[in-house]
Amino acid sequence: MSEPASISSGIAARYASALFELAKEAKAIPALEADADALTAALSASADLRTMIASPVVTREDQSNAIGAIAAKMKLSVLTANTLLLMAAKRRLFVLPQLLVDLAARIANEKGEVTAEVTSAAALTADQANKLAATLKARVGKDVKLKTAVDESLIGGLVVKLGSTMIDTSVKAKLAALQNAMKEVG
Repeated sequence: MSEPASISSGIAARYASALFELAKEAKAIPALEADADALTAALSASADLRTMIASPVVTREDQSNAIGAIAAKMKLSVLTANTLLLMAAKRRLFVLPQLLVDLAARIANEKGEVTAEVTSAAALTADQANKLAATLKARVGKDVKLKTAVDESLIGGLVVKLGSTMIDTSVKAKLAALQNAMKEVG
């Protein structure tokens, strides 16, 4: 990890820790989770928002005004809105994506959950997702929250990433293994 990246993650971790602890004291973890999910969705949907939080050209005042308006429009909790305004005043909004990842991990840990990244060839039905979550829960002993994605190049099957474990049951991987085996034979 490069030095600037580690500095950014350290800044994000300090803000995430403080925000999480304050929300925990106020028994506002569900509101914090909703705010974090909404901000994550907004960041992924809006290139303008990503540019605004990362641009050194945007003044502190403009960042504060913009993030305050965004927080009001999104109806974020007072705690989250105040944290964002403080970050804008300190020119720290650029770490918002890392802060949201850190917060999601802290909230999941508090709830006794783990997140599994699931990539499938076709979108999972609700029944398939529930069965997969139940199977993974039996394996890890914690509630499993699925983060799903579709990759048609898999042809069929799933790729599941759960912590440092990866389970690849895709047809694409099986074909690649068969191809390697055939190369070894002759």
